[in-house]
Amino acid sequence: MSHVKAGGTAKNTRDSPGQRLGVKVSGGQKVSVGQVIVRQIGLTKRAGDGTKLSRNFTIHAARDGVVTFTSRKVRNFTGRSIRRTEVTVV
Repeated sequence: MSHVKAGGTAKNTRDSPGQRLGVKVSGGQKVSVGQVIVRQIGLTKRAGDGTKLSRNFTIHAARDGVVTFTSRKVRNFTGRSIRRTEVTVV
C-alpha cells in the first residue's frame, strides 16, 4: 500500500515568452530601407506606398523617408467596409 496520498499532475506549468509585437516606429519618424515599422499577426495594419509586407505580416520600409499612419476604409469579404490603418513611407 502507498503511504502517500496520490498527487495529480499539474497542467498549467508551460509558459511562452512574449512575441514583441506592435508598432516599432511611430508616425513622423525617419526610417531607412528594410527597417521594421510594424510587427503584427494578421493584417491589422495595411502596407501602403513605400512599404512592403513580409510573409509573417511584418511591415518593412521599402525606401528611406518618414513614416505616416492614415486611416482608410477596406472592403471585407462579406462586403462590409471596415476601417484599417495604412502605413506609408513618404
